[in-house]
Amino acid sequence: MLPAGSPLSDWLTWLETLSPNEIELGLDRVRSVFERLDLSPPAHVLLVAGTNGKGSSVAMLTAILRASGLRVGAYTSPHINDYNERIVVETDAATDEQIIAAFEKIEAVRCDVPLTYFEFGTLAAMQLFAEAALDVWILEVGMGGRLDATNVVDPTACLITNVSLDHCGWLGEDIESIAYEKAGVMRRGVPAVYASGDAPRAVLDVAEDCGASLLLAGRDFGYESDDAEHWSWWGGDRELRGLRVPGLQGDFQLQNAAGVLALLFAAGLGGPLDNALLDETLPTVELNGRSQALTLAGTDWLLDVAHNPAAAAALATNLESRRLSGHSTWAIIGLLDDKDVEGIVAPLDDAVDHWTAVTADSDRALPADECGRRIANQANRPCRVGDSLAEAMEYVRRKAPAGDTVLVMGSFYIVGPALQILELYSRPES
Repeated sequence: MLPAGSPLSDWLTWLETLSPNEIELGLDRVRSVFERLDLSPPAHVLLVAGTNGKGSSVAMLTAILRASGLRVGAYTSPHINDYNERIVVETDAATDEQIIAAFEKIEAVRCDVPLTYFEFGTLAAMQLFAEAALDVWILEVGMGGRLDATNVVDPTACLITNVSLDHCGWLGEDIESIAYEKAGVMRRGVPAVYASGDAPRAVLDVAEDCGASLLLAGRDFGYESDDAEHWSWWGGDRELRGLRVPGLQGDFQLQNAAGVLALLFAAGLGGPLDNALLDETLPTVELNGRSQALTLAGTDWLLDVAHNPAAAAALATNLESRRLSGHSTWAIIGLLDDKDVEGIVAPLDDAVDHWTAVTADSDRALPADECGRRIANQANRPCRVGDSLAEAMEYVRRKAPAGDTVLVMGSFYIVGPALQILELYSRPES
């Protein structure tokens, strides 16, 4: 254990040394420490898995449940700027002191069990949630589902937002293999919602084998867009018409919102839900880095952590809907070295006029020159290579005419630093 009084930054650095592997899927190690902590989950534990849309779904779930009068804890990952963002108790991110105290309790019982950075943080969130005696825990799966640390707790309902290709080196090289891993969050007799159309065969098979109560989009619930400002949802014997659209940007957010409502009703938490409550909450939900639009210093910025082909396709649709006649989109992109560069660029290429590659702020980052080479080969046109994110943002900011959009995308490790740079832009010059 670190010396008493060590700051959170020292703890986080130390956590990176506990396991020989940054990612090590498996529940035995986490379960053994969880049992030693002797934590008691609440009556409602919602587990949110899927390839894309997990963060948005957690944000909407949290807002609705709080508006319903429940005390909620939400655990998400990774963070944009501060580690504390991962653990939110009721309305506030956990303080450094609270997180350190949770880390100390875990270390006191861990003994010689090696835990990864993510596993240690997951247990810390559960420790803080248990201490706060919350009504609902919302846990976002980090990777996959079956062997993810969040799956050490039996959910009382779970949501799989969608399945597409990502983390293939860990989860499998095809949709069905990845779907099998994500379907591992399901339990016998527990409601499970699959929020995207055409569920993979593996999801259906796992649900049948384990006896989960699976609800499918388009069969058991659904939604439709009424107009640019309203949408409607149906499920079972419930129907909600003329709802205000979610505040999160992108047409795909209707699919996320529909899955969220289906989950809440299936979990027995939908009683208070009506047009008035939903119209007060969903339009106000905000989430950094998910098609986040900002206008600073006369430039329109769009920030998105999209880092797989499916997320890139959704982002491309959003870009096209935003494009003003006669104006261009400038993309600054940084990716980790395990990402499908060509698959990400392909759906975006028609929506992006100018590409700049940079190196993301991570030890696992794909170098900017290699990223730029692969983008240029896929797009069959030049891709500028930035010396740094700050240099690239300043270059594009000076080159882009008013009315153009500057997109910063590809990873939490690029969007977080970009938001910090934009904060500097927003400060008045001395």
